[in-house]
Amino acid sequence: MKAKEITVLLGVIGIVLMMILPIPTWLLDVLLVINISLALLILLVAMNTKEALQFSIFPSLLLITTLFRLALNISTTKLILSKGFAGTVVSTFGSWIANGQIAVGFIVFLILVVVQFIVITKGSERVAEVAARFTLDAMPGKQMSIDADLNAGLINEQQARERRQKVEREADYYGAMDGATKFVKGDAIASIIILIINLVGGFIIGMSMNGMNFQDALSTYSVLTIGDGLVSQIPALLISTASGLIVTRSSSEGNLASDLTQQLMSYPKLLYIVGGTVALLGFFTPIHIITTLPFAAILLYAAYRMQKNMERKQIEVEQQEEEQQIEEVRSPESVINLLQVDPIEFEFGYGLIPLADVQQGGDLLDRIIMIRRQCALELGLVVPVIRIRDNIQLKPNEYVIKIKGNSVGGGELLLNHYLAMSPGYDDESISGIETQEPAFGLPALWIDEATKERAELSGYTVVDPPSVVATHLTELIKKHAHELLGRQETKMLVDNLRENYPVLVDELIPNVLAVGDVQKVLAKLLREKISIRDLVTIFETLADYGQYTKDPDVLTEYVRQSLSRQITQQFSQEGETMKVITVGPTLEKKIAESVQQSDQGSYLALDPVSTQTVFQKLSEQVNRLLQSGQQPILLTSPTIRMYLRQVIERTMQDIPVLSYSELEPNVEIQSVGVVNL
Repeated sequence: MKAKEITVLLGVIGIVLMMILPIPTWLLDVLLVINISLALLILLVAMNTKEALQFSIFPSLLLITTLFRLALNISTTKLILSKGFAGTVVSTFGSWIANGQIAVGFIVFLILVVVQFIVITKGSERVAEVAARFTLDAMPGKQMSIDADLNAGLINEQQARERRQKVEREADYYGAMDGATKFVKGDAIASIIILIINLVGGFIIGMSMNGMNFQDALSTYSVLTIGDGLVSQIPALLISTASGLIVTRSSSEGNLASDLTQQLMSYPKLLYIVGGTVALLGFFTPIHIITTLPFAAILLYAAYRMQKNMERKQIEVEQQEEEQQIEEVRSPESVINLLQVDPIEFEFGYGLIPLADVQQGGDLLDRIIMIRRQCALELGLVVPVIRIRDNIQLKPNEYVIKIKGNSVGGGELLLNHYLAMSPGYDDESISGIETQEPAFGLPALWIDEATKERAELSGYTVVDPPSVVATHLTELIKKHAHELLGRQETKMLVDNLRENYPVLVDELIPNVLAVGDVQKVLAKLLREKISIRDLVTIFETLADYGQYTKDPDVLTEYVRQSLSRQITQQFSQEGETMKVITVGPTLEKKIAESVQQSDQGSYLALDPVSTQTVFQKLSEQVNRLLQSGQQPILLTSPTIRMYLRQVIERTMQDIPVLSYSELEPNVEIQSVGVVNL
């Protein structure tokens, strides 16, 4: 064993021997001074700890100091009752408090005992009990939090082990403190009983055995009793206060002194109020200004200095942040942040800032929220967050919409005007600035407020600038929805479906298809504006046919056939005949003969002459329907639908291509045109 360990063991043994063996008065004086110094040291250490576990030995130290204090009480009691003198320390403390007035000194001592027992000791005991109870109750939650962080990868196994050990040590510590404070309470009660014994016993022994008269016995033993109580109660008061500080300390960045100065002195305006109140007390009450004015001046000056320091620190923090940002820009790692590309961006010139500024009445943010909800309902797609920013490089009234950093649309707005679209005939009385509706490319006019009502009466469709932007943004999102659906977004949809259909998802992914395969099928559906909201039907179909083929084009055709009811309702009006352009037998035969097989799947190898002929014939039929105000729909057989779609995709992307298997049997179909070679 080391010398330090042997010293501690001998010290505890010496404390026990003090209760039995007589101690000379000079040694007792030294031990009393050591007791007071040790109590003061414990209090200062408790004030400078940042958290309770930094002083983990405190419960055991509390028991040792209590035992030491009781041993000193017993030793001083033996000397008081046997010799009528307990050393210089006890006599000095007793004479200092009594000061020639035994009654006053005794009352002051009793007040000290009441404060020690009722206020400090009882309070520390209650705080320790509540802290132990709440710490034990919080253990399961803390353990679960650690396990959750470990499973999420936020911490490693070593960090989790350390945090578990800390939680266990906290529980053990507060449990030990709860028990140790019971000893402090017992020590306070024992001190009161020893006080009574010293006073009564000393008074009896002094008069009966030492031959003192009443006055001498009362004076001698009262002073000794008060002195003995003080040299024991003062260290007990310090240690009880230290125990209260330890169990009430929450985890913080500093010790008690730094937290007090930082948190209590963080409100200079309140110090102004306090200083002003103290000054008013001196002016309007019998309290003289000589008493209050200096203290008020100190408070006001301190508030002024604190306010200046806070302003200076704020400036320093801002400068440090600016320097840090500059350093981040200069650092090589800052280039990584430039690689991030926003899925959707909406940029506008400074003249359109009122659209997005809520304080100026702009509701663009609310409209974007509704657009995301609309796309979720119509397409089954969770639209990413749309980044809105102003761009001084654009014209004042210009806006640009970007998908993954590339411009896909834009236009110009006149905020104080309305966009009026013609009903098919022009009214010469309606005048305005000629323009083009950005979403559908229709001819339109920018008209002012005075012309709005007349244009509506003439049959014009009149919309405000925010509605123009919202419509344009919605149509572009629908058009490029397949670009916004990546593997990560597909994984999110899969996880959402797994909550209600775990068996279906687990059967399909990854046993039958990978997430990437599913993403390709969903993207192909969105490319043709087919909603993927019914993921259950889509996944059921993929689970059935994914065992036989991995070709996303073939799987998409199977899924489209399973979504026949949805597709029928999307492209036909209830109770009305569905008018379509059909593909003639010669064209179907030509496309079927031009399909080639490869290791990656099948593809269409149609000669350029035939392709040009198809474009020409189909354009004639489409233009004829458009001129009559009808939506052109191309209907073909299931075997060549996807190949025909590949032919017309680049030039006629908005023309729906359906197969007979994708329509419900009860829908009435009318062919209004045939495309043949």
